Amino acid sequence: MKPFLLVFLCLSSLSFAQSPKPNVVVFLADDAGWGDYHQNGNNMVSTPNIDSIAKGGVTLDRFYVCPVCSPTRAEFLTGRYHPRGGVRGVSTGQERLNLDEKTVADAFRASGYATGAFGKWHNGSQWPYHPMARGFDEYFGHTSGHWGEYFDPPLEQNGKMVREKGYIVDICTDKALDFISRNKDKPFFCYVPFSTPHSPWAAPEKDWQRFKDKPITQTATDADKEIADETRCALAMIENQDWNVGRVLSKLKESGLSENTIVLYFSDNGPNSNRWTGGMKGKKGSTDEGGVRSTFYISWPASLPKGQTVTQITGAIDLLPTLTSLANVPRVGDKALDGRDLSPLLKGDKPEWPDRMIFSTWAANASVRTQQHRLDANGQLYDMLTDPGQTTPINDQAPEVASKLSAAVKAWRQEVFGNADGGKTKAQGGKKKGAGNAVDPRPLTVGYHEFPITMLPARDGEPRGGVERSSGAPNCSYFVNWNSKEGHIVWLLDVNTTGRYEVSVDYTCPLADAGSTVDLSFKDSHLSGKVMPGWDPPLYTNQDTLPRPKAESQMKEFRTLKLGEMKLEKGQGELTLRVLDMPGQSVMDVRRVTLTLLD
Repeated sequence: MKPFLLVFLCLSSLSFAQSPKPNVVVFLADDAGWGDYHQNGNNMVSTPNIDSIAKGGVTLDRFYVCPVCSPTRAEFLTGRYHPRGGVRGVSTGQERLNLDEKTVADAFRASGYATGAFGKWHNGSQWPYHPMARGFDEYFGHTSGHWGEYFDPPLEQNGKMVREKGYIVDICTDKALDFISRNKDKPFFCYVPFSTPHSPWAAPEKDWQRFKDKPITQTATDADKEIADETRCALAMIENQDWNVGRVLSKLKESGLSENTIVLYFSDNGPNSNRWTGGMKGKKGSTDEGGVRSTFYISWPASLPKGQTVTQITGAIDLLPTLTSLANVPRVGDKALDGRDLSPLLKGDKPEWPDRMIFSTWAANASVRTQQHRLDANGQLYDMLTDPGQTTPINDQAPEVASKLSAAVKAWRQEVFGNADGGKTKAQGGKKKGAGNAVDPRPLTVGYHEFPITMLPARDGEPRGGVERSSGAPNCSYFVNWNSKEGHIVWLLDVNTTGRYEVSVDYTCPLADAGSTVDLSFKDSHLSGKVMPGWDPPLYTNQDTLPRPKAESQMKEFRTLKLGEMKLEKGQGELTLRVLDMPGQSVMDVRRVTLTLLD
């Protein structure tokens, strides 16, 4: 071999081996429908920054997520269908991802990436369900589902609550920008799960002003159910989100990182109101096409083609194997994946790609999608190529296909739920009464030295003796109606470490009712204190662009009552907050109890 050729090959090999690892930025919208973007044909909204990801990269045209929030997040994180990881609901602990599951962030962190998440987590709050125990070096946002304060919100920063100024999406994006700045000289994985356009209907005023009188020129599939102002507010929130996506893209460009950064954008379910979806059937909560088809754009200028569209069906379960493959990052964990590596499709290699089935489930309903068909939750078969709006079942014309897909759904239910009814007896969260708000039987984990602060929000507790939640949606609720000595509140705990714990309660109390003596107990330990001083702030009036949905709590400023220290013994048991003496008409409203391990 000629010397100059040998040198060239050696240098090329060295260059390849030392090529920098790509950065990764993941944008995840909350409750945005496929039809909420200009790139997808919505002419009422302007989304140039989000659209630019598609124009500079690849669109997955038939990309499927779950009908609601936390299941999609679990599938993105693990590459596995969410029931396999224990995610059966959206609140009261049912949203937690089992501890034996490994995440995409685990893989990137193990490969030397800086990892950060900034926004809505929704797969567990207490360590080791917390995002910083699931592969992220740092976290800022809210670990629960929907959040009741979008303006000047209290948010969590690495385990501690902080009060911020501004709009929630802008604030979380600020934190993501800071993360990118601090880690621009090494590879990073930056996860930005936005809180919008999930309700409450609260958009920045400058964005709302552009939409408040805007005519609705593209209507929902069920047009008679569309509420025009909700559509306007959702699109105003999308435009705010687009501005924030633009801020991140500009930061990447200014830092010289655009060329070697993988950027992707998708949503976690269908639209949260009846609005334009291009004629698809269903919205959030539905297993029909409109409830589970999401927009998906991905760009990587260094390696992916521009302006390409992939027509094969794909889903959130595919993202872990795809991202680890693109970045040449070894996967952490050995559980069987449900997703496929999409990198050959993304690169335009035109590989052999066998047809597949993608399953969707929620509230005991299940449907299945193939490249051509969807079998809906009622067993109706549709040809999605000729009838994308699911208007005319074809069971009579294709009985073999209907039978095959029906058997596949039954087998899938049995496999992922462990029973043929597919979780019909399992609580799914959401409604105020009945099993829907049943607290998850898995105890709340407390007492880890590596993360000593454990917050126990009202969402994860059980009201008894007349105490109630402030609303039907538990995620951002608090306990109210504590007006008798029979009332008490219970959190089921699994204490990891025997030790002394500092205890505080976030509360409000009418001034005239101050002075109740409360007792907190766990096994044989007790801690008593008085609810003082009175603290009775008004409900916020600066939060909502449109009236808040009835199921969601109006929020207020809570005060922290330091009860003192108590010893907790290792093991499982009920942490119970009772009243011993109640001189007034009520005890207090309770937002959360916080336990801090001291030794």
